[in-house]
Formats: sequence, structure tokens, C-alpha cells
Amino acid sequence: MNRHEAQACLPKQQVTRFLSLAITLAFGSTAIAQGFSFERPPIDYHNAEVVDPVSTLAAKIRSGEAKLDYDKDFGYLKSVLKALDVPVSSQTLVFSKTSLQLHCISAQNPRSLYFNDDVYVGFCQQGDVLELAATGPKQGATFYTLSQSEPGKPTFIRDRGNCLACHATGRTQNVPGYLVRSVFPDRNGRPRYGRGTFLTDSSSAFEDRWGGWYVTGQHGEMRHMGNTTCDDDVTPLDRESGANCTDLSSLIRTKNFLSPHSDIVALLVLQHQSQMHNAIAVANYETRQAVFNSNQMNELLERPPEHLSESSKRRIDLAATRVVKHLLMCDEFPLTDQIVGSSGYTKDFRSRGKRDSQGRSLRDFDLRTRVFCYPCSYLIHSDAFDGLPKLVRDRILKQLATVLTNEDNSTDYQHISPVLQREILEILRDTKPEFKRIERELKDG
Repeated sequence: MNRHEAQACLPKQQVTRFLSLAITLAFGSTAIAQGFSFERPPIDYHNAEVVDPVSTLAAKIRSGEAKLDYDKDFGYLKSVLKALDVPVSSQTLVFSKTSLQLHCISAQNPRSLYFNDDVYVGFCQQGDVLELAATGPKQGATFYTLSQSEPGKPTFIRDRGNCLACHATGRTQNVPGYLVRSVFPDRNGRPRYGRGTFLTDSSSAFEDRWGGWYVTGQHGEMRHMGNTTCDDDVTPLDRESGANCTDLSSLIRTKNFLSPHSDIVALLVLQHQSQMHNAIAVANYETRQAVFNSNQMNELLERPPEHLSESSKRRIDLAATRVVKHLLMCDEFPLTDQIVGSSGYTKDFRSRGKRDSQGRSLRDFDLRTRVFCYPCSYLIHSDAFDGLPKLVRDRILKQLATVLTNEDNSTDYQHISPVLQREILEILRDTKPEFKRIERELKDG
């Protein structure tokens, strides 16, 4: 039935609604890209209940099951990191004025950022609040603040839109999410926007990374933008002076921070993880929106409730493919020298990995030609991935299986050798039980 035939079968009062839904189905992805669909059902980002590590901790504090201790120098920071299982070794330091409490940030007084697989915590010296973001299994990234003004009964305040000015744009794949920016900062931390900015992810050229950040660790002959400032729009940035830095004491008072490091390995993980989280959130939102729209059309056209339109299927397939490409680290910029972290982060990160029968993990590092030994994201084991609607999660795993069994010969995946394909398959079979089910279904046709 074409659109005009469908209209003829409907009461006149339903024609307008039908056309509206048809436009939504045809251009649903554009709606999300414009940044308004996630504010309405079925996502209802601002009003829907969230369940994530921060909201869970907040509930425990309200009930008296948990408490946070206040420190005169760091406020609730130490206690929050412990309660949320965020390692201090993950500390990275950013001195560009590109976040909420920019009045507290400078090259001498950077903002510290800590993270694990689900939570990000930002701390500023003399800051009014701790800044937190958490990824849940349903709603993606949610942003919070926690007052640092005085000890008492701490209360997490959920952001209702201010953070989304930066955290729901093309840089975050058009959903509420995360980003790592690289800028040309002056000595006060102000970005010199006339020189441009970069979104830093796994595909970024090494020389364009971490402008406005401190970076500690070894990286051989490769050069980045960290540890340096520029005070005009014409003088070339001195990348050499900031290279292979292992001690920040000449640049900042390191004793003012929980760690003296801003570990380069943590920065590499952060840039991958931020966009991987965003891709998962896009798949979540797109699938729920596609099903929602399809159900409305089913009601109007008196089709079975479970019917999924072809346009909805294509929309979900596209979102699944995007996740697979992020999972398998397509377009990753190749490293040309050895990376060595400066803190204990490399060991801490590896220790959290699920290991197969041969002791291998998706959290194992290479750090010579690529970041990870096995180019398949560890976030396949995250609550955010497991919380994806089954419709899209199964599609992702099926696409993943076809790539790793060499049934998909797309040039997008030629960076994964047959040996790596086999090793990743073996790891997933041992550590992701759901993957075995998908393989059986593909084998049975």
C-alpha cells in the first residue's frame, strides 16, 4: 500500500496525523540530529527516571545506607571516587577554560577529571561543585553536580539542560554524551578559537590531540599539543617543549591534586570511551524511537502490534553498524612509537578486565601500533551495551560475528587480521555468553 492508498483508507481526521508520522519515519534521524527528539517520548530525556551509578549512590545516601566524608582540601571528591569505584590513577588534567567552572581553571590551576567505565567526575580547586556524568543502561549520559560548599548531607542535583549546550551536539553524535576537545590555549587557559579546535577521538591525528591538557608519559617521536600554550594566532605551537613529560612540578603545584600525573594512557582510553558511549546511546535512542513510530503507524493502519516497518528496520540496522564500527575501532589512527604511561593507570585498567580461558582480555594494551591488543571495545561488557534494546543488540552482535568470521569483506574492517579475528572471537565466546547464542542462531539460519 502506498502513502496515497493508505490515506484513502483512513478517516479524514486521521490524515494529518498519518502524514506527520510518515514524515517522522522518513526523517527521524534528522530529528535526532537537530537535538529535539530525545526530549520527547519515547526517550523523554529530562523527565524519565534514570538508573545509573550516581543515581544509585544518591538513593543510598538518602536512605542512610551510604555516606560521604568531607575533606577540607578536596571536599567530597575522595569519598565520591571511592563510593563509585573510580580509580585515582585515571586522573587527567585539563587547563583550558572549556567546562562549567571556567572561572576556577587556568594553566596553573587545571581541572582534574577521573573516570571508570560508567562514571566521570570533574574537580576544580576552589570550585563550587563536583561535576559528574554517568552512563546508565537506558538513558545514556546523565549529568549531575554535588555542592562542595560545606559538609553536611550531600545532595546530587541532576542537570536539566545546561550541560547539553555542549554535551548534545554533533561532537557527541547528537545525543546527550561526552567529548574530548583539543584547543589552542593561552597561558590563562582561554582557547584561541581563531586557530580552530579539534574533537579528539581514536581517529584523530596524534599531533592534533590534547591541546589544553596536561599529558604525562612517554610517546617517543610522536608529538601532541599538550603541556603548551600560545598567546597569538600566528606563532606555531611549540609541540616539542611539551613532549615526553613525566613531571609536571615545573608547571603546576602537583601536591594540590590527588595524583601528580595526567597519564597519557588514561587520555587514550578516555578518547575512545567517550565516543563509544555516544554510539551506544545513539543506537539505544534510534531503536526506541523507530519502534515507537512504527507502533503508532501499526495502530493507524490496523497492522499487528509487533510489525516493524522496513524504514524502521533500516534505521536500526544503520545504528547497529555505527556501533560495530566503533566497537572494532575502525579508522583508528596508527601509533608510530611506543606509549608508556606515567602512573599506575595501565595496570589498574587491565586488572578490571574479563579474561578468557587463555588469560586474554579486551582491556589488554598494545601501545605500539594501536592502543589495545585486540581492537574490540571493552565496553561490549558494559551495562550500557547490555541495556540496549534486544532488537539492536542482536543486530550488533550478528554484524560483529559476520565480520570476525570473515563473512563481511568490507574495507572498513580490513585492519583486523585473520589472527586477530580468531582471537577476538575466542575472547567473546568465553566472556560474553550472549555471543554464543548469536553464533548458534546464525549457524541455524
